[in-house]
Amino acid sequence: MDRRKKTGRLALLGVLAAQALVLGALENLFPPLPGLPPGAKLGLSNIVTMFTASALGLWPALGIALLKALFAGISRGPVALLMSGSGGLCSTLLMVFLLRRKRCPFGLLGISVLAALAHNGAQLAVACLLSGTPALALSYGPLLLPAAVGSGILTGVLLKAVLPVLNKQKGSFLQ
Repeated sequence: MDRRKKTGRLALLGVLAAQALVLGALENLFPPLPGLPPGAKLGLSNIVTMFTASALGLWPALGIALLKALFAGISRGPVALLMSGSGGLCSTLLMVFLLRRKRCPFGLLGISVLAALAHNGAQLAVACLLSGTPALALSYGPLLLPAAVGSGILTGVLLKAVLPVLNKQKGSFLQ
């Protein structure tokens, strides 16, 4: 890859990272949504992670997930860092695996839902480890399931809606 293309790719990654952080910060400003279990979030910044996974691949997407986890740690503390980091790692790995399959039956919406489920599953596992209460998974898991499906659908629909803009953005950096 020539120097100009590398520079464009790095600039694009910087813009995507900024977008993910802004979406995460905006989401932190929302009050808890009625009907969602405590701690559940919409996951809007996962739109950027999923786009990065499909457009740039595994390592840039993991970089975005790590940056989001560090931001959570700085803004909300070490438990948020662990929760965001575990969820981001698992969901990003799953996204990349599914996006790389030649015949993925799920499409972007299905991948988004599965990634949200993986994210919440990893966070629930960390919560069980931190609290020393494995029964937490049995009591809180069923509450998180519809929240994960709903947030996965929302982020998948939003990604489809903004995909033309993101692809145009990508094209302007990678000419």
